[in-house]
Amino acid sequence: MKPASLSEIKKEIALLDPGDLVTLCLRIAKYKKDNKELLSYLLFESHDEINFIAGIKAEVDILFTEINYSNIYYVKKGVRKVLRYLNKNIRYSGIPATQAELLIYFCQKINLTEIDLSNSVALHNIYLSQIKKIKKTIESMHEDLQYDFKKELLALS
Repeated sequence: MKPASLSEIKKEIALLDPGDLVTLCLRIAKYKKDNKELLSYLLFESHDEINFIAGIKAEVDILFTEINYSNIYYVKKGVRKVLRYLNKNIRYSGIPATQAELLIYFCQKINLTEIDLSNSVALHNIYLSQIKKIKKTIESMHEDLQYDFKKELLALS
């Protein structure tokens, strides 16, 4: 089965009555955890981005405490796990300021932990790619926001 394009889906959704739309949304949420999480974000957290960011930061703190620092292999796995969690929630939000703030927080957490980036090329590359992603995101923002985020970015370097 070939899926319909987004424009076709949009037109078809516009024709549905609200009851059928609710049924479709619930059915979509049943099949994949990501769909359910996105729907939860859109319904409950999108109106309060500050609390959403605070919740994500709290979860990142927990994930960093769960990292096994005994071996560099486990550190890489743990850092990648945190990064996957962050990127998933950044996609849900879609707001550049949220992306920049969460990625800056991630880099700050790496700097505060006992992770030595010079011991692992992979970890160093992960860190540098996040810095590049932050710079790219900052460039797409309004000038006032750019100034604030650039100051935080300079503190990471």
